[in-house]
Amino acid sequence: MSSVRSWRLATPLSMLAAATLLAACSTTPVGPDYKLPAEAIVSQPEAGKTFAGTQAAQPSPDAAVARPYTQAALPAHWWRLYRDPMLDALVQQALAHNTDLRQAAANLERVQASEAEVDGARKPTVGVSGGPSFGHVSGLSVLKPGYEPPDAFHYGVAGSVSYTLDLFGQIRRASEAAQAGSEAAAAALDLARVGVAAGTARAYAELCSTGLRLQSARKSAALQQEVVEVSQRLQQAGRAGSIDTARARSQLQLLLASVPPLQAQRQSAMFRLATLTGSLPQQFEGAVASCDTPPQVAGAVPVGDGAALLRRRPDIRQAERELAAATARIGVAVADRYPKVTLGLSAGSAGLGSGFAKRDTLSWSLGPLISWTLPNTGVVDARIAQSEASTRMALAKFDGTVLTALRETETALSAYAHELDRRAALQASRDEAEVVSTQSRRLYQGGKVGYADALDAERSLATTEAALAASEAQLADDQVVLFLALGGGWEP
Repeated sequence: MSSVRSWRLATPLSMLAAATLLAACSTTPVGPDYKLPAEAIVSQPEAGKTFAGTQAAQPSPDAAVARPYTQAALPAHWWRLYRDPMLDALVQQALAHNTDLRQAAANLERVQASEAEVDGARKPTVGVSGGPSFGHVSGLSVLKPGYEPPDAFHYGVAGSVSYTLDLFGQIRRASEAAQAGSEAAAAALDLARVGVAAGTARAYAELCSTGLRLQSARKSAALQQEVVEVSQRLQQAGRAGSIDTARARSQLQLLLASVPPLQAQRQSAMFRLATLTGSLPQQFEGAVASCDTPPQVAGAVPVGDGAALLRRRPDIRQAERELAAATARIGVAVADRYPKVTLGLSAGSAGLGSGFAKRDTLSWSLGPLISWTLPNTGVVDARIAQSEASTRMALAKFDGTVLTALRETETALSAYAHELDRRAALQASRDEAEVVSTQSRRLYQGGKVGYADALDAERSLATTEAALAASEAQLADDQVVLFLALGGGWEP
């Protein structure tokens, strides 16, 4: 009798051991293993070389400015290169409260939870069911016509354990795809950080630059007001016609008309800062509203090289991880060609409540469940073709992202270098205009030139200062665009 019990106990244990051994000896997952394609643009040696813009940045002897770049690595917190405490505080506030970042972080959590769900398929599934009841079965069900069984309490309890044998690696490929998707979502969060940091610095630079331009516009309007007053006095003295006065008034109104758009631009930049930092527009004022000096990086801008850019830009990493996920999904689709084997163990007890858990109420079973949809309808092949096409599309997107990153960087480098040349020329023009203005003022004080000539020199100086202020604004914007193209602003 004991030998029979031992045999009954050994049978399910041996079957479980055999199933475990079979799972351990499973074959290599079907479908291609992911590796970076050799034909990908990122694999080409030229993609990692020094930027063309930095090679052409070394000026000729008659160039206006010195070389604006350095091959030093771009720091993670590039906005600290401005050494502006207000900007540092704004960026930190944006990184802590920006709504786009909150969305990206929540999306990462959602994708990671989906990955955990996929990984759960690699573990055994346990189920339990049961419940009591009161009543009786029909007499006919026990083959006793006219018989009414007595009412009694009944119960039923069952438990099951099932485990899917991943013989062809479908679950492993699905897990690979889910992991790559989580890494792509993490890269998307880093990309959002880059955009938020650059957007905050750009809005702050625009706000400060507009403040400087407003100063220049108001100074020009004040000088033109003096011209109008001089023209009126000359007209009253009979030394100038009414057309000169009308022309002066027209110029004054034109200068005054340039102030409201600048005020609106400044207010718009302030509202963008409020949104980026997670604040209400009505509450966002403070010290930032009085800024009138555009932030500037002292010295050359660190840009690194193409290889550093390809490693640093989160959108490139995101596209590469999406390619890896698409490649893994090919294996998921290919595995549908083969049978699926699930090993199950179930046990239960059912009967009258008075005989709870007695030997004659117990039952159990152990065995594999094999399911196989024969691939004779072309559905599986169609799914495989879809996965392969998605992989080719992901590769094209990856290549396009790399090309876009290189193009944006080269364009930003070129724009920044040429704006530096423009600012240098405007600075030289402004210095010459200041010399003329100073000399004209001395000549007027000495009675050698009229007041109108001195005012005209002042107006020329104000015009060049306004152009220089506009160039300073553009330069500040070009710097931030360059940092954005370089992909700085996130920590590994």
